[in-house]
Amino acid sequence: MTGLAQKGGSVYTHVRIAQRAEDIHAVRIAAGEANAVLGCDMIVSTSDEAIAKMQADKTRGVVNSDVATTSEFTKNPDLHIPVAEMQDVLREAMGDYTSPNGTASAVDFVDASALTTALMGDAIYTNPFVMGFAWQKGMIPLSNSSIMRAIELNGQAVEKNKQAFDWGRRAAVDLHSVQKMATPPEARPETQRMSQSIEEMVQRRKKVLTAYQDAAYAERYAALVAKVQKLEAEKFPGKKALSVAVARYYFKLMAYKDEYEVARLYADSDFIKRVAEQFEGDYKFTFHLAPPIMSDLDPITGEARKKIFGPWMMSAFAVLAKFKGLRGSVFDIFGYSDERKMERQLIADYERTIAELNDKLSADNYDVAVDIASIPEHIRGFGHVKHQHFVEAKKQEATLLQRFRHPEVGVRREIRVKVAA
Repeated sequence: MTGLAQKGGSVYTHVRIAQRAEDIHAVRIAAGEANAVLGCDMIVSTSDEAIAKMQADKTRGVVNSDVATTSEFTKNPDLHIPVAEMQDVLREAMGDYTSPNGTASAVDFVDASALTTALMGDAIYTNPFVMGFAWQKGMIPLSNSSIMRAIELNGQAVEKNKQAFDWGRRAAVDLHSVQKMATPPEARPETQRMSQSIEEMVQRRKKVLTAYQDAAYAERYAALVAKVQKLEAEKFPGKKALSVAVARYYFKLMAYKDEYEVARLYADSDFIKRVAEQFEGDYKFTFHLAPPIMSDLDPITGEARKKIFGPWMMSAFAVLAKFKGLRGSVFDIFGYSDERKMERQLIADYERTIAELNDKLSADNYDVAVDIASIPEHIRGFGHVKHQHFVEAKKQEATLLQRFRHPEVGVRREIRVKVAA
């Protein structure tokens, strides 16, 4: 085993199997010598270290198609991980495999993390699931009883690990059936009808906003979306991009996650039930929070430090959730923080901006209007992180508004460039 996973690095485990111990003359697997690759992490599986061990016509593999979020995401929320490209790299590295049923890719991709989480309540069983899949495919030359005995000797979550191994075996034989068992009926594609219209989108969000605040708050949201819809239908029949953007991002601004909403999501949801379904035995809740009134500032960064609160916070959440009606009023003790003021200001600013878009919308600035209506997409996070994104988003919005108000400037510049060329 190599690597420093405890420090965020990758881990590679070299496993050699032989009839006798003396037949094994090296610990590490040499370049191009791997008969099987069990890729429990997609990104690590496509690293140079892993690819170097593979060889077409020799190596077969099972790779977890789920991609775990990397630390880079904290710096770049728009980070794109090219999953399809990584799969192509692995297919090329391992080539094809000829079986009694014909020729197929030597590597199988299975969303092991999602399946083990759904089936067993925890993605920690991804590894034995992948091993079971590989064993059923004939990649591991050991008896089932030997593997079961090894799990027993390890002594950790024995029954769960055995179950995960068996689920992997079943997935290797009939993946569709395992996926169906892992997915509740109401969430299956054949029974879940996705929103096909802005009306459905708005109705869903109205329900959320009613629970978030009240019916009047939800109607305020729906009224603005309806106004944009009406104008867009009159000026640009068949186009819906602007209405969709407003429906999505006006909601995002209105449903900002403040203290009352955090409390409501814990107290009024099925949070306790979901936790009980995933964990057994004695456990307790701890919450890492930075209340604006009680938080100390970090002497170096100047930002609020989080404090640890115990299980009693669940009772506090239940009480706090009942005071959501105070949100934004003079009695809202949380509403005086800079972050809450900024969030309320964002809603008011957005309403004024959409009013301007409605008044000046034309064929020349329609696409820019959609970009402006989508600006809240870039305002993410909480506290100082959200403020940083807010500053950058406002700069971008200012540039776009200039283009919206003066679309002819861009046209003249484009003409001059063409003439100069």
